[in-house]
Amino acid sequence: MDKWTELRTAYHVARLGTVSAAAEALQLHRATVNRHIDALEAAIGTKIFLRHARGYTLTEAGEEVLRVAQKADEMIEDLAGRVKGGSGQIDGEIKLTLLAPFAGFLMEAIQKFRIENPQCAVRIDVTEDLARLEYGEAHIALRAGNKPDHPDYVVTHFGEITFNLYAHDSYLTRYGPAGIHNSFEGHAFVLPDFPLERLPFGAWIQDNVNPRAVALSSRDVGVIERAVYSGIGLGFLSDAEAQKRDNLRVILPATADWTVTGWLITHVDLHRTEKVQAMLSCIKHFKSKQDR
Repeated sequence: MDKWTELRTAYHVARLGTVSAAAEALQLHRATVNRHIDALEAAIGTKIFLRHARGYTLTEAGEEVLRVAQKADEMIEDLAGRVKGGSGQIDGEIKLTLLAPFAGFLMEAIQKFRIENPQCAVRIDVTEDLARLEYGEAHIALRAGNKPDHPDYVVTHFGEITFNLYAHDSYLTRYGPAGIHNSFEGHAFVLPDFPLERLPFGAWIQDNVNPRAVALSSRDVGVIERAVYSGIGLGFLSDAEAQKRDNLRVILPATADWTVTGWLITHVDLHRTEKVQAMLSCIKHFKSKQDR
């Protein structure tokens, strides 16, 4: 089936959601976009889009088309970049998906990547859900926990992330010392608003924190971090992030139970593309510096 042009058009409709947006991105007339979609559906022998008032939604078959189209688009873009020659310039966009506590670990790596590749925009999606890399939802995922075993994923060890309970000096000045030798009576906590079983320190919270002692909770880890820095309450932070801040005090002895393993994940079909390798190189460079 010789339908590369139509496949590319379908990919942009799926990604942008409407014929108008795809036509603008591709610099085509709306009627041309519609013809491409009709021709591709005729060639495949099934509908790949459901049309509705707000735009186009992929059918189950369309999901498979999007997966193929995404890979084709990425590989053609990568090839074009290589063919342009000697400058080694990377452009376009690279998408990362990660858990919020990992964001701080990546900023130096992203800064280095952007200095070396100023024409390539970085987009970060902070979510608990593992993006479907086979559908092009992200180029690189950074996840914690058990090692993913998807047969089409390339998985490399990112490192161990340790957590502990911290307090700002301003909080301790107002509320007094806290810890296993001073108890937590009369103290306030700022906690992530997630099911406790999904937190490495969830069992400790269950056993030691009275719900009435929670001063603030949020699903945004950045909010939790800022609340601890502001002295609102005791809160769990990654040790790496806490060590970057002045006036923070660790409250409890370190425990192996509060350590999670991080994994860098890419799809096998895109793992060797220039932009993915460039970003992975930057991430691994700065992670090795942090570990020394």
